[in-house]
Amino acid sequence: MNSEKTLGLEGTITTVLPGTMFRVALANNHLVLAHISGKMRKRFIRLTVGDRVKLEMSPYDTDKARIVYRL
Repeated sequence: MNSEKTLGLEGTITTVLPGTMFRVALANNHLVLAHISGKMRKRFIRLTVGDRVKLEMSPYDTDKARIVYRL
């Protein structure tokens, strides 16, 4: 996916789900289902409830996102 077509957002992890999936609350109280990007998975970046993260989201599906950075 091209980085020009993705939306960059920030949110807070509310729930840790199995399979490196997370529920993330955005600033507008919208909940999305997010997974970890490949580079974070490769470097074993740990995420817990309450962590602030940077997300990339497709403009076509606003219910799913990819976590690209832990703030």
